[in-house]
Amino acid sequence: MEERWSTEHVLSLAPDAASQKAAGKLSSPAPWSAAGTDGSALWGECKGSGRTPYRTVVELATPAYTCTCPSRKFPCKHALGLLLLWSGSPEAVPAAEPADWASEWLAQRRDRAEQRAARAEAPADPAAARRRAERRSARVAAGAAELRLRLADRIRHGLADQSTAGPWEEVAARMVDAQAPGLATRVRELDTAPQHRLLEEYAMLHLLATAATRVDELPDPLAATVRARVGYTTDASELLAGPTVRDRWHVLGSRDTADDRLTTRRVWLRGAKTGRPALLLAFGRPGQAPDLALPTGHLLEAELAFHPGARPLRAALGTRYGAPEPGPAVEPTGLTVAEAVAGYGTAVADDPWLDTWPTVLTGVVPVLSPEGWHLTDGHHTLPVHRAAVPESALWRLAAVSTGRPLTVFGEHGHRGFSPVTAWGPDRRPIGLSTP
Repeated sequence: MEERWSTEHVLSLAPDAASQKAAGKLSSPAPWSAAGTDGSALWGECKGSGRTPYRTVVELATPAYTCTCPSRKFPCKHALGLLLLWSGSPEAVPAAEPADWASEWLAQRRDRAEQRAARAEAPADPAAARRRAERRSARVAAGAAELRLRLADRIRHGLADQSTAGPWEEVAARMVDAQAPGLATRVRELDTAPQHRLLEEYAMLHLLATAATRVDELPDPLAATVRARVGYTTDASELLAGPTVRDRWHVLGSRDTADDRLTTRRVWLRGAKTGRPALLLAFGRPGQAPDLALPTGHLLEAELAFHPGARPLRAALGTRYGAPEPGPAVEPTGLTVAEAVAGYGTAVADDPWLDTWPTVLTGVVPVLSPEGWHLTDGHHTLPVHRAAVPESALWRLAAVSTGRPLTVFGEHGHRGFSPVTAWGPDRRPIGLSTP
């Protein structure tokens, strides 16, 4: 029998609340015609405001979408509506052979995937790759050395002396030229850092620049961390060609952030067998939801390949052994506030530039005081990182709690705790960032 997605799974793909609402109006058979599925894809024609219906295709495995509508949102309301129709009314999307227009798009996707696979399998020139790596390493080291001098110069004149201080954009551009985009990002953040945190930011950036000039002298795990912070990337296919970890991964939560250039989705997992935390990242164009969608609370049996580092967390998703399945109505095991603080301290000892670490807190109550929001377990309290959490999410957390202790998942760091998911009285997960 064909595995149908839940309504929650479909709506988690939506780029915003308006898209969810609009898709709901298209979830009945009335606006659809010529709808069908072959088990791996859906297609259908949706009546719109014009004479010609919109043609929509959804490839389920990735998932991926296309539609002839003019919407700039991704997926559009028609793709979401077709998925909701398939999920809730299977008889309205019968088994069939793809329509010509759907088959053409699906064939083009298969061709592109085969071309990418062929390029990945093409033999590389080790000597040429080594020369490119050496040239980049030299440029990064030179850029990091220049950054150390710039930072030292600012300190020499004093942070309060603005006569020689200017925007850091010029220095950031130099870091981009040096092929160190991670350094460039951190440099740009200096222009908006609060004055009381400026010395701290200078010190951490100076430490990273120093490590980048001596990366070959560092232990391998720490060297990998420094390279990742500087901006070196590892292709997912290269990671998946190495060791992987197979487990039933519990989806603890997800959160989308967006700027003018990119929408980033962060999905946190924890292995049911290994207990190992993992972070998956997916990206989409502005205003469009990334392709990766794993419903909170579900379990996914899959292989993950972790990026190397002193404290491996980010991973690439490899082979999946089935679709995500709803997990039992059981709260994940968590830590006390004191244990969470100690755990973050241990993580920072491995990676000094680690801003946050995924953490499950157990038995905590959200409290609003004159100093702001806190989470308390009756013995210790953690401040909430207000800049990272919408005010509406905190009030929602308080509404779920109604003064009772909760299990809460989020990220804990030196600026406070950022709640992502809470488990209510029925022990079902509630995403705090969803509308």
